[in-house]
Amino acid sequence: MDTEIEQFASHDSGEALAAKKPKHNEDAVAKDVENSNTIMGSTSESLNSDNLNGSNSDPSYQNDNDADDPVDEGEEVCDFEDDNDDYMYEDDDDDYLSMQAQFDNVDLPPGVEASVSWLNDPAPSANTPASTSTSSLSDAVGSSFKFFDPTSSKYETAAASSSMVLVESSSAGKEQEEKESEVMIKFQSFKQFDTVDDFSDHHFNGMGFSGQQPPKTWTKRIQDEWKILEKDLPDTIYVRVYETRVDLLRAVIVGPAGTPYHDGLFVFDVLFPPTYPDIPPMVYYYSGGLRLNPNLYDCGKVCLSLLNTWSGDKNEMWMPKTSTMLQVLVSIQALILVPRPFFNEPGYEGMYTGAEGETRSKAYNEDVFILSLKTMMYTLRRPPKYFEDFVAGHFRVRAHDVLSACKAYMEGAEVGSFDKGVPHSNTAVTNRPDFKAAVARMMNGLVNNFMKNGSEDCEQFRIQS
Repeated sequence: MDTEIEQFASHDSGEALAAKKPKHNEDAVAKDVENSNTIMGSTSESLNSDNLNGSNSDPSYQNDNDADDPVDEGEEVCDFEDDNDDYMYEDDDDDYLSMQAQFDNVDLPPGVEASVSWLNDPAPSANTPASTSTSSLSDAVGSSFKFFDPTSSKYETAAASSSMVLVESSSAGKEQEEKESEVMIKFQSFKQFDTVDDFSDHHFNGMGFSGQQPPKTWTKRIQDEWKILEKDLPDTIYVRVYETRVDLLRAVIVGPAGTPYHDGLFVFDVLFPPTYPDIPPMVYYYSGGLRLNPNLYDCGKVCLSLLNTWSGDKNEMWMPKTSTMLQVLVSIQALILVPRPFFNEPGYEGMYTGAEGETRSKAYNEDVFILSLKTMMYTLRRPPKYFEDFVAGHFRVRAHDVLSACKAYMEGAEVGSFDKGVPHSNTAVTNRPDFKAAVARMMNGLVNNFMKNGSEDCEQFRIQS
């Protein structure tokens, strides 16, 4: 584990990965117009109580004038530079669909955030049915469709014809079984902690030491952090560190059960600065342009006392001699991804008490769950580098849990009341009609994405129009 740093300073900011520019595809635009789904744009403001019952309470609401709004007292203005400034889009449907089609035809590297289109499925042929059944197979003869193969991380085109199905069904079925088995083997053997090489897509790859060799004391402290992580990581946090850039780290945290984040995956990039541990690590959250927690900004900032990005008692702040990276990751999971994130907003716990507080908290959880579903689809379609096998296996295993929870929430169960597809209690509540409608609009997209990822028996959750 004791890794010596050689030529560490040779990696400069010029190695940062350049974003690819999308190419216009008129055919994709026409398909997207025909198959477009209701999609939520990003919002730069928190899902707070002030807009739960107003025009902003709709998860699909987009306010293009947020930049002109005054900042709420006590709310820290996000000062992170963000690559997703163009995530905001105009309300004009034609412009949006055109932009959406462009991004759907861009082969972005894993881990690179798509600014607009990641919520949509690749548009199928107009002649291709939404589901494949024996009765509808003949209708698909001669048509083509695109699917995502998690074993190769590439979109492939397949042609369906009756003669090909009859001749090659046996060999194709065997090959598919082998691929599915390979995905699960990789998932089950996925290490919680491992060392990797390529850091080109890391958010902080252009930062760190510049023109100087890191001190040996600094290097030893990072190596000690690695040993702690390798030994003590909880089973719902996964970490990758970099052999030639020991100042970088990537973590994926599984959303805890009993919260509106259950079954989701949340990706964070970390930089150990040159003066570490005198100052805390820098942490960036891959939001996909969505604000699903008061402490997780859509620009990637993470507000946490332990990171000195939020106020707190002295014993809650970063302490160079005793604080660790493991504490940071566990704190994000335990103090941010919580059952009632509404009350993470400063002052809300004292301002909204009793029945009013519970009502607002419940409504906030409903909005957050919609954003969490969108984050699931985003992560599944654009898995972070070196976590592709884990993402594919995780959602293949959790697909039914997610869909069962969605079905229950549409029927009135409280958000966060499910654990591995099983409700904590049989107590029924009345969820907001707009929340139920938002979940219903997403169900078929979730079914499609999970089936493309290899999950079976998801058709039972499809909502018929």
